[in-house]
Amino acid sequence: MLDSIKLSVTLQVEPKVVYNAWLDSKEHSAFTNTKAEIEKKVGSKFSAGDGYISGQNELLHMNKRIVQSWRTTDFNDEDNDSNLEILFEKVNKGTKVSIVHTNLPKDSGKYYRKGWKDHYFKPMKEYFEESK
Repeated sequence: MLDSIKLSVTLQVEPKVVYNAWLDSKEHSAFTNTKAEIEKKVGSKFSAGDGYISGQNELLHMNKRIVQSWRTTDFNDEDNDSNLEILFEKVNKGTKVSIVHTNLPKDSGKYYRKGWKDHYFKPMKEYFEESK
């Protein structure tokens, strides 16, 4: 059975700031402290985490939602791409960023949950708090 995870973080910046940073190579690299190549275009390929992550932008709903096909170098050749949905919700103190990550390889959810927290949410909090 395939794995899925859901998690979120609240950042003290506007949704458009986080959305635009996610889809900008320079800023994505800055907030993850790794090399990323991405552009704000449906159908475009991306890579992040110094080449560890790759995929394609499937849907972009400005300042609200990004849907991507997503995989890492840990996926086996026979593994299908996973599906990643990133939601940006305006809340009282900024933006709630939610990750819905489905179609992950069997028994990998715990590993990727930790990865999202350690390599995205924690550095994003530091990056966006300092940039205020």
